Amino acid sequence: MRRQVLDTAARLFREDGYSAVSLRGIAAACDMQAGSLYYHFTSKDEIVSEILRLGVEHVYRAVRAAVEALPENTPPLRLIGVATETHLRVLLELQDYTSANIRIFGQVPRAVRDRHIALRDEYEAFWSQLLRRAVPRASARGRHLAVARFFLIGAMNSALEWYRPDGDSIQSLAQSLTQILLFGLVGRTRVNSTNSAPGATRHLTRRTPPATPACSP
Repeated sequence: MRRQVLDTAARLFREDGYSAVSLRGIAAACDMQAGSLYYHFTSKDEIVSEILRLGVEHVYRAVRAAVEALPENTPPLRLIGVATETHLRVLLELQDYTSANIRIFGQVPRAVRDRHIALRDEYEAFWSQLLRRAVPRASARGRHLAVARFFLIGAMNSALEWYRPDGDSIQSLAQSLTQILLFGLVGRTRVNSTNSAPGATRHLTRRTPPATPACSP
């Protein structure tokens, strides 16, 4: 019953936002008396807090496990590609929790938010470590590293709003995001590989830069 309450509440928060959802509404959607909720949760904010935790924790745990299963010398494209694909897959499989997390985090009371900042910061720090591992030179350019992390996590999370299973596969989307992050759109880097699949071993090579840069630093 506890899981049913959480599943239902996550869907309602995702659809209606924090303020519009009440304990009575959650109970009605679960086909139970409002008082019965108190056997499992003491308040609406306790339910919200658990949904926020699960929304981040499931994604973080899956991404970390996928990365830890890779060899230490995994090429950058595969390293970031595996992490990106795993984040997207879990994000989209747990849509009610993850989407509710993204939608209502700024709406919940400050005390609830504060309890979850440490977990969110830990997951962001994990991605910073991945990016440093993939592109060691980025470590000396902290601001660029932070922007790259914001770009990638923001792009992945936005897929909750527009991704459709009948379009590109999650694997294909992960590949596109990874290539854009690591190589950009200007074509000054390329991937040498005989296999275009995201799981294939790849090597980064630099093309000869143009005689005149496109813009000044």
